[in-house]
Amino acid sequence: MSWELDGPVLLDLLEKQRIPIWSDRRGDHDPIVFGGGPVLTSNPEPLAPFFDVILLGDGEKLIPNFIEEILISRQLSRADRLIALTKIPGIYVPSLYEPQYSNDGKLIAVRPTNSNVPTSVAKQTWLGNTLSHSTVITPDSAWPNIHMVEVVRSCPELCRFCLASYLTLPFRSSSLEDGLIPAVEKGLSATKRLGLLGASVTQHPQFNDLLHWLDQDRFDDIRLSVSSVRASTVSSDMTKILAQHGCKSLTIAIESGSERMRRVVNKKLSEEEIFTAAQYAREGGLTALKLYGMVGLPSEDEVDIEATAELLLHLKEKNSRLRFNFGISTFVPKAHTPFQWNGLRPEAKKRIQLLSKLLRPKGINLRAESFGWSVIQTLLSRSDRRLAPVIAQVRGSHNTLGGWKQAYKAAFTQNDRLISETRLPPWEEIIHENWSTTRVLPWTHLEGPVKPEKLIQHHQEAFEEIFP
Repeated sequence: MSWELDGPVLLDLLEKQRIPIWSDRRGDHDPIVFGGGPVLTSNPEPLAPFFDVILLGDGEKLIPNFIEEILISRQLSRADRLIALTKIPGIYVPSLYEPQYSNDGKLIAVRPTNSNVPTSVAKQTWLGNTLSHSTVITPDSAWPNIHMVEVVRSCPELCRFCLASYLTLPFRSSSLEDGLIPAVEKGLSATKRLGLLGASVTQHPQFNDLLHWLDQDRFDDIRLSVSSVRASTVSSDMTKILAQHGCKSLTIAIESGSERMRRVVNKKLSEEEIFTAAQYAREGGLTALKLYGMVGLPSEDEVDIEATAELLLHLKEKNSRLRFNFGISTFVPKAHTPFQWNGLRPEAKKRIQLLSKLLRPKGINLRAESFGWSVIQTLLSRSDRRLAPVIAQVRGSHNTLGGWKQAYKAAFTQNDRLISETRLPPWEEIIHENWSTTRVLPWTHLEGPVKPEKLIQHHQEAFEEIFP
């Protein structure tokens, strides 16, 4: 699962296969239901009662070890199989852990129910010199007929809101000779479309070497796409090669046009670097620049929003031949990041509207993510197991915001199928409240790459930028 809103779809899939949706209602003849990916690695707790097993972290070694144990233990009872799986690093069996709450409904701990089970589970990290690439290429996928190659994993920049950076540390790059070139050759035997993926693709130490290798005559008919790039790494050579291979635009995440806000989120990016990247894009023959930003970041005010609009309008003025697209999302707190304690800010909705008012009449295409669905993302990213009845109740209507709010209200008032006598926390507390760094978090028993003390330090450093 790569996105919080993937979660409710799980229940539809289970029901279609006549598998009980609640793990505690499955017997020895039911399959082991397992999952993984960024959402389940960061905070699996809202979905925990539906899974038998959750795989935390990178799958390169974890999945083979899991499959091996599944095969070895197939003659055991379901309960014994699940206990056996907990011996494998990175495997989390939610039914063998119990959340404990105070009388006023605060989470105070998540503890194992069996003495043979570890008290915490650590996310697994693949440190090999090769990363992943597509194994199926089809016209029926979200990106049809394209061969995806993972160039890097994680990001060294550590923007304080970024799950893709913090959760997947350390930053790793695939070997050019042993990983990237063989993967590209394999894919291009099946398709002429190639996608280079990663949170910060151009920070691969040999990215320019890869581009020049792809610039050989034999690859003249290859159409090349590259995911988001770091502005400071954009060069004249890069944009020319991309344009020659059918790439129309460059994608850069600026987060904010306000220099102060970029310092707060640790976005090490200067205004000069943004303008230089746009210049290289125009001179290299690209026709568009895609920029990504965020509203509702901690400490942001309207002056910062106006600074973002001012920067974009100045960029367009300097590069009139480029088409500008600005994608804007609302800050959503993510587990295992320094901003996990900060709530979603309700004023973000009006700030999206303000940016639209300032930019669209000037010819900048603004694409804003739904504020309402950002609220639901926050609900899923910050909740504990008490949200599971809401997810169960909302299935079939999880595509409507009204369905979510009605289900939450019903669970809040009815206490239906909760794992303790406590009710759901108030909506406001989960969605909008800034939490104390001493609060016990739903994922407290799951170890990410960065220790909680370090996350607190990074959180404090962000606010030192505001109040030096």
